[in-house]
Amino acid sequence: MNAIKPTNSNAWRLGLAAIVIVSIVAGMFLAARLDFTCSTSASNPSQSLIVPNSFTEVAKTVSPAVVNIRAEKVVKGGGTVFRHFQGPFGNDDQFRDFFERFFGDMPEQEFKERSLGSGFFIDKKGYIVTNNHVIENADKIKVKLKNGKEYDAEIVGRDPKTDIALIRVKGLRDFQIARLGDSDALEIGEWVVAIGSPFGLEHTVTAGIVSAMGRVIGSGPYDDFIQTDASINPGNSGGPLVNMKGEVVGINTAIVSRSGGNVGIGFAIPANLARDIIEQLKASGSVTRGWLGVSIQDLTPELADYYGVKDGKGALVGEVFEGDPADKAGIKEKDVIIEVGGQRVESSRDLSRTIAGVPVGKEVGIKVLRDGKERTFRIKIVKRTDDKEAVAVKGSGERTDLGMTVALLTPQLARQFNISETEGVVVVGVEEGSPADKAEVNKGDVIVEIDHKQIKTLEDYNRQIQKVKKGDTASLLVRRRAGFVALNITK
Repeated sequence: MNAIKPTNSNAWRLGLAAIVIVSIVAGMFLAARLDFTCSTSASNPSQSLIVPNSFTEVAKTVSPAVVNIRAEKVVKGGGTVFRHFQGPFGNDDQFRDFFERFFGDMPEQEFKERSLGSGFFIDKKGYIVTNNHVIENADKIKVKLKNGKEYDAEIVGRDPKTDIALIRVKGLRDFQIARLGDSDALEIGEWVVAIGSPFGLEHTVTAGIVSAMGRVIGSGPYDDFIQTDASINPGNSGGPLVNMKGEVVGINTAIVSRSGGNVGIGFAIPANLARDIIEQLKASGSVTRGWLGVSIQDLTPELADYYGVKDGKGALVGEVFEGDPADKAGIKEKDVIIEVGGQRVESSRDLSRTIAGVPVGKEVGIKVLRDGKERTFRIKIVKRTDDKEAVAVKGSGERTDLGMTVALLTPQLARQFNISETEGVVVVGVEEGSPADKAEVNKGDVIVEIDHKQIKTLEDYNRQIQKVKKGDTASLLVRRRAGFVALNITK
């Protein structure tokens, strides 16, 4: 049997060599191409886009500007023992009398309550952006840099309504800062990176995509969150959400979770919303917002049809407050506000955010639909105060001179504050410096009793509060997280 041989062995060898050479050259070209697309200019990271083959450059660019925050406050505890004990036969059973008779009032004790969070430097003067809930009421704040150095920080200003706070480390000049990007340019499906200290694990980097924009989660009148599936957990609060250019496009602030851990639904405050607030906090330590003087609601499809709003967009005026700008200008109940300063109004929240951003004293044109016809009013915006804001949420809460706003517990509020109860009265707002604030009443507290009287409805609450005279002290029993807390509040 004759073996089969190539007819031209030299030609075969030359062909094989050519194939090898072409493969090597193609591989080198492809490697160079990938290296180019994955790299970032060291002098200006925003000049090139980092593809998600590697998040290394994003981490290297932003991580040095991210800090771990430890806030500490002294909390007073104690009080009557039986208030922390729930007998098997309700509030009036013999176990309550037993504990009151034999234990009486226990002396108050002080203990330290600590919170962990994240933040990031925004300029060379030592200013750090974080969440308000990370440092609220803190007596001492420590920040830890990536290089391991720790420094004391002080509160510059807070804005509870958007959960943004600004703190400052004095005397530092050699740290790296993070740059704010354009959150309006984000697109759903775009890659983002979260950097922070989840569960105290410092400088953890996680990646995901933008899942949605403009999310409203019931945390306040200025909800406009970026939703992401980048892993965010307790301790990430206040840390940056970063795009693939190394720019901060959001401030991580909340998650949806039944267990307390990440389930792929996290929320960040958009950088464009935070930018003006940060500048105001830096300049004055507080935020000034515009006030129109109306209560408003969204248009349902039925209301839009009834009022002849074809695109269904706008905000329906439910009440006009006497003496405020809208009243003086001639706006009336049942007007539908469709435009402010030439900008289309999409919803009631859109109107609230737009008016809040108008400088106090500026005159703007407000276009409304009234009886199917468009009318325009010129209105001078005034400063919004806490008292006026409390009136603006009329119907969703009750406020007293104790400085706290309460509402009947709803499924939405229960989800917002992670409350297991299905009925009762919940605290939805506490005014800074008020009696409620001094008594350490917190948002999300469910009021169980006032002066040993059970509270189940707003009528129960109002009836008991009205009995408290000026200068008197009321005893509150609230459910907070998994247990009861007794508080004394002086009117």
